Amino acid sequence: LLCSSHAFAPPTRAVVTAPQHGRRPLTRTYATESDEELALYGAGGVFASAVVLYSEFTLKTTGCGLPAGPFGAVGAIEGVSYLAVIGIAGASLATKVKTGSGLKAGPGGLLGLAEG
Repeated sequence: LLCSSHAFAPPTRAVVTAPQHGRRPLTRTYATESDEELALYGAGGVFASAVVLYSEFTLKTTGCGLPAGPFGAVGAIEGVSYLAVIGIAGASLATKVKTGSGLKAGPGGLLGLAEG
């Protein structure tokens, strides 16, 4: 059994400072998407936009949105599509603020089509 006053003392923190000479400047690297990823985002965005457009058409003509469908799958696809369209619009807006232009067109122009 240890009986020391240091056993219950809070741990001390040593301050470590980096040497000031020879420091490299910090640089940022940005991730870039491959063409396959851009095509996938574009195709998903075009699909989501089509679902949202059909949902809005159904809402205008019938007064209610899409039916839930079997196991709620249609309603889930509708909800995820709305979120995807909002996400694409947010990404487009953020890119526009940062760079002055919108999202890349992507292969085949799919992402540009999804952006609108």
